[in-house]
Amino acid sequence: MSDGKNRRVVLVSKDRDFLRDTRAAFASSEIITLVSIEQNMVDLRNEIHDLEGAAVIIDMDASRLDEIEALQRIMRRLGDTVPVVVVTQEFSASAVRILVQLRVADFLVKPVTTADLVRSCIRALQGPGREENAEARISTFMPAAGGVGTTTLVLETAYQLHNSTLRGTSTCVVDLNFQQGSCAEYLDLEPRFDISEIENQPERLDRHLLDVMLSKHESGLCVLAAPNAPTEMRSFNTDVVVRMLDLVAAYFDNVVIDLPRTWFPWTETVLLGSNNLYVVAEMTVPCLRHTQRLVRAIQETTGKSIKPKVIVNRFEQRMFEAGIKQADVEEILGDHFIGGISNNYRLVRNAVDRGVPLHEIDPDANVIADLRKIILPEEAEAAATKQRGLLGVGRKWLRKAG
Repeated sequence: MSDGKNRRVVLVSKDRDFLRDTRAAFASSEIITLVSIEQNMVDLRNEIHDLEGAAVIIDMDASRLDEIEALQRIMRRLGDTVPVVVVTQEFSASAVRILVQLRVADFLVKPVTTADLVRSCIRALQGPGREENAEARISTFMPAAGGVGTTTLVLETAYQLHNSTLRGTSTCVVDLNFQQGSCAEYLDLEPRFDISEIENQPERLDRHLLDVMLSKHESGLCVLAAPNAPTEMRSFNTDVVVRMLDLVAAYFDNVVIDLPRTWFPWTETVLLGSNNLYVVAEMTVPCLRHTQRLVRAIQETTGKSIKPKVIVNRFEQRMFEAGIKQADVEEILGDHFIGGISNNYRLVRNAVDRGVPLHEIDPDANVIADLRKIILPEEAEAAATKQRGLLGVGRKWLRKAG
């Protein structure tokens, strides 16, 4: 879509609510004109082709054989030049395989947020490749010790980036803890990444196989995670991990990686390929000392080309109690320390038990505000400035009223 021309997108649906919401979502777009066909896709003949759309959205039931056959006919008529985005109620392994085999540009599962639908259409119109100068922003989180809350920060970071006005439109979480990862479980998703499929042939992993192996959350986040194998201690070939990350980076604007504590042969490669490396620690003397050693080891291993940024999770500053103070943290970690995350155990535990992101329980929680200051400082500052402005207006109004 780099030519700036207006593109026509054809929507096929009989769902009145979906039609209304989709029309409203595209109404303000200056680059897309939406035209709709309110008809059952099984009864379509040449209507889509006659409208000469640059892309097509098809609302269908992927569990029905007649609608799958109708989709096959439509795809044959359109050829490879018009991308098709499928929206369906059905989300089963068999439905995914069929849609991948038909080479649809994307598929979304109802209920679909209109923002994700618009993003999907824009990506489809851009074609299979990313824009020439577009590169994924890769944020890697590495725990300094066990149980420091890395996965919670990874998932909330991914959500904040996914919904940021500055950082692109699509986000994928990659759980590289193949033995005991929990990213998918924290969101109540089924991990689908079958490493055995590509372990000996990494070149087999392409966009379509990747689509099958991604777990998709209703928020729009994608998660690439393998089923747990607690009894297996396996070190995969670096080529497998590199191929996987290269492919993910080619199709997503933001990639957020959850690294395991153990250092593998591919760990250095992941670190060198990251735009931001966050080391997650907690506010105990042993953990901070180990963090100091880990930071030093990372810099020695990568030739100081990476500057780790340390986040201290469950950060508490108690004025009149004994214990570690912020000054102690800054002394131990120096300028690697970039911020602390408030200790809000009840919120985090509630989110984990329910299998939802933190913001779904409390979007204004102190944990989220602290994290945004670290990963999205521009937006956090803009929000704070706006809030200060509103408070100033409120005070003026109160003075006048008094």
